[in-house]
Amino acid sequence: MTDGKARALDAFLVATARAGDTRALSRLAEHRGDRLMAYAVRLLGDREAARDVVQEAWIEIMRALPRLRDDHAFLPFALRIVSRRVAREISRRQRGRQLAAAVADETEISVEEAGPGASDAAKVRHAIRRLPPEQAATVALFYLEDMSVAEVATATDVPVGTVKTRLMHARRKLRDLLEGESHEQD
Repeated sequence: MTDGKARALDAFLVATARAGDTRALSRLAEHRGDRLMAYAVRLLGDREAARDVVQEAWIEIMRALPRLRDDHAFLPFALRIVSRRVAREISRRQRGRQLAAAVADETEISVEEAGPGASDAAKVRHAIRRLPPEQAATVALFYLEDMSVAEVATATDVPVGTVKTRLMHARRKLRDLLEGESHEQD
């Protein structure tokens, strides 16, 4: 399903669910549940904890659905709720640690990579983990979740200009980090 069709389906299901159709809400959970789960797993690095977080997030999503202004913006809206739930879980689990260490886990991909590009992918993930937390989260949403700048802004609850600035600085730091590693190998 193309991104445009997925958003149109989201909008239809949101509008129908808001009108009281519980089947539409169930279908919305089927349609976007795997994406929310993958995002939570990526952030937490723990499938069981992510499952609990996403279940709690769905309760909050259902309650907040009437306040969603743009039915086409369901995914960023839902990801923002999952992000908040994940942050609460991280705080609960790691009260004594800094959030930077927890957000660094965000860039972990839950699927094992193999093949000729695997070492390059590992280098990129390592470099992303070395970014400041806000930049790492922005890069993960933009590149790994394939969200637009506006959607990242909605998901992170910051202005679009802030997202663009974070991406610009993150790209520069990633380039410096990755070029530094390649020069070390020469």
